Amino acid sequence: MNIEEFREYCMLKKGVTESFPFDEITLVFKVMGKMFALTNTEGEFTLNLKCDPEKAIELREHYPSVLPGYHMDKKHWNTVIIDGMVADELLKEWIDDSYDLVVSKLPASKKPGK
Repeated sequence: MNIEEFREYCMLKKGVTESFPFDEITLVFKVMGKMFALTNTEGEFTLNLKCDPEKAIELREHYPSVLPGYHMDKKHWNTVIIDGMVADELLKEWIDDSYDLVVSKLPASKKPGK
């Protein structure tokens, strides 16, 4: 997966917006105003994804390219180094999980498609 494929995949989801709220290089994806994924547009290609705390630890133990979220709440976020060690389909699954986790916490009136 490259950054364009990541961006396109995130933007296919309902209610998603993209922006640069922190600086000119940190691309953030939000669903209904809540962050679910971000990446840098320069330097090493990494993704920050929200994750269930227990699953976050499990993924870190099983995948060397999954680390505690860089500059994020390390309990709820993982940083994934995109180095070819994790299959694209698995990355998409983790992006879906992050999106679904954020959507599940939204009030019913704010869920995409309502």
